[in-house]
Amino acid sequence: MNNRRIVITGVGLAAPNADNLKEFREKLLTGTSEIQEIDLRYFGKAPAGICSFPETKYRKKKENKRGTRAGCFGVYCAHEALNDAGLDHDHYDKARVGVYIGLTEHGTSETENEVFNISQYDYDVKYWTHHHNPRTVLNNPAGEITLSLGITGPHYVIGAACAAGNASLIQAVQMLRLGEVDMAIAGGISESTGSFGIFASFQAQGALGHAEDPKLASRPFDKSRNGIVVSEGACLYILEDLDKALARGAKIYGEIVGYGMNSDARDFVLPYAPRQVQCMELALKKAGLKPSDIDIVNTHATGTPSGDVEECKAIRALFSNCPSTYINNTKSIIGHAMGAAGVLELAGNLPSFDDNIVHPTINIEEIDPACVLENLVINEAKQVESVETILNNSFGMVGINSTIIVKKFKK
Repeated sequence: MNNRRIVITGVGLAAPNADNLKEFREKLLTGTSEIQEIDLRYFGKAPAGICSFPETKYRKKKENKRGTRAGCFGVYCAHEALNDAGLDHDHYDKARVGVYIGLTEHGTSETENEVFNISQYDYDVKYWTHHHNPRTVLNNPAGEITLSLGITGPHYVIGAACAAGNASLIQAVQMLRLGEVDMAIAGGISESTGSFGIFASFQAQGALGHAEDPKLASRPFDKSRNGIVVSEGACLYILEDLDKALARGAKIYGEIVGYGMNSDARDFVLPYAPRQVQCMELALKKAGLKPSDIDIVNTHATGTPSGDVEECKAIRALFSNCPSTYINNTKSIIGHAMGAAGVLELAGNLPSFDDNIVHPTINIEEIDPACVLENLVINEAKQVESVETILNNSFGMVGINSTIIVKKFKK
């Protein structure tokens, strides 16, 4: 087994309430949600997480128009992550840099927009844009990053539903350990709020969250929860070998010490606690840790009645007798950013290594008895003695599960 130590040295993000990690952390600690109501073509009004970030900071408006919303997220976050890592763009041979991006969906918004556009011309396809194919190929967001940065190493997309962000980090760790690349840009992106079809499908499933106040619509574990709040967003990391990071004096956010992925093989949409338990156990085994060694469990829970209960069953199975393990949920604050969910949620917890604070799960007025968890941090942040390890869960449709464990860096 290759035991090369892989560390996180840079973070770039765009969330529904912030466009940098410092501000994002501040909003999470205070439980500040900026979920808003949007009005979608054909669908109507719904709560959603919309990002505001300087879209032309690293490329021109014309380039953004030719590309995609997902690519715009990717270019912004990749540049921000490199800057955060203190890396000159030429520090590593660009042929030895890998770009691995997790996606739940891509191309849906672009296709819906083109169909709408030609509907204004009696569906005459001569008005269909010639940019459509390069915009909708799955590797597009990763490819747009390489175009912006001149990276000539491998780039591709990991399609793993809402486990995709974690899956991209796992892929990057594996490629670094294999020696295929010297540095990786990895994370997840979601442009899901641009698609009325995504909202319509969740509504048809009875899984679209709603509330009179949109900021209260995302309420995992609450007895009155009624579904998912769809959000867009992105978070990309710089991953490096520990030795190379130390040699250049890099700031180290944490070390990825364990991971697990598996499949439920059971249902298209319904999650399954026993497989989630096995996924977390795989990550713990790789990390050489026991459940009681974990200080924060960041949950996947999306606010659906059955999904939250299944994850709570899985967490209780492993962490019931772990008095120093605290549990939180980030989606209650930012909604569900699909392929970016896991990596945004992990990023929001990484500063706990420095401040020893666990950010809260908000919008819980009355907890569902089936979702009661020991040390669930509710509505107010929790100061704890020490945070050394974070376990991050992300699960997805068609039964895919992922868990990442990050440890506070110690030489």
